Amino acid sequence: MALLSLFLFTSLLSHIGHCAYVDMGIVNGSVVKANSRPYMVSVQKDGKHWCGGFLVSGNFVMTAAHCWEAGMKLTVVVGSHELKKSKSAITHTEVKLYHIHPNFDSKNLLNDIMLLQLNKTIKKNKNINWISIPKKKNQDIKFKQVCSIAGWGKKMENGGSSDRLMEVDVTVIDTKVCEKKWGEPFSVSSLVCTEGHGGFCQGDSGGPLVCQNTAVGIVSFTDDDCKHPKKPYVYTKISPFLPWINCILGHVK
Repeated sequence: MALLSLFLFTSLLSHIGHCAYVDMGIVNGSVVKANSRPYMVSVQKDGKHWCGGFLVSGNFVMTAAHCWEAGMKLTVVVGSHELKKSKSAITHTEVKLYHIHPNFDSKNLLNDIMLLQLNKTIKKNKNINWISIPKKKNQDIKFKQVCSIAGWGKKMENGGSSDRLMEVDVTVIDTKVCEKKWGEPFSVSSLVCTEGHGGFCQGDSGGPLVCQNTAVGIVSFTDDDCKHPKKPYVYTKISPFLPWINCILGHVK
C-alpha cells in the first residue's frame, strides 16, 4: 500500500495497513465569507500555497509535521481570503524556527503536528486573529457533533486548487470505528476522524478541525479518493500534545 505525501508529490512512501493521500482541498464545500476565519494561514513554498495552517498566537502557526522536510524554506500568509489578490491586509511572514513533534512518525503519520515560529509578531486586526485550542490534555471530542474545516486545496484529487478559501461541515465519528476501517498502525488517543458530505483534499493538510470555535484537530490524511473516500478523514488530535505545545509557546513572549 502507498501513501502520497504533500512534500513528495511524485514519491511513494510505504504506509503499513493504509493507502492514503495526504495533504489534500475542501470537497463539496462553499466559499467562506471573506475574513470570517481570521486564524486561517496559507503555508507556502516558493510563493505558492503548499499547506494549510492556523494562528495559535502572535508568534506561532500550527500545522501538520508532514508539511515540511529538511532543507525546505516555508513562508506563511495571514489575513488572506483570495490568495492571488495582494492587498495590504495580507501579511507575508518568514518562518524563523520549525518545531516538529519529536515523536513524529513520517511513515505512518502519527504525532503529525508542527509549530512554525514566525520571524515577527503578528498583530491582530479585523482580518487577522488566532483561534483557541483545547485547555485540557486529552480533552474529549464528542462523536456525532458537527464541526468544520477550511482550506485552499483541491476540490477533487484530479482538480485544481481553490484561490478563495473554502469551508465545509463535517461530522466527528467514533475513533474506534475509524481505527477498524483504517487498520493498524492507528492511535485512538491522538487521532480524530470525520465523515459526511464534505471533507479535505490535496493542499489542506495542516488546517484546523474546528468544533465550537476551538481548533481540536489538524488535517492529516485520507484515502486515495478524497471526493468519495472509502475510509474516514483523519486528523491529529491537538489536546494530547498540550504539554509540548505549551512548553514551546511559553518560551516566546
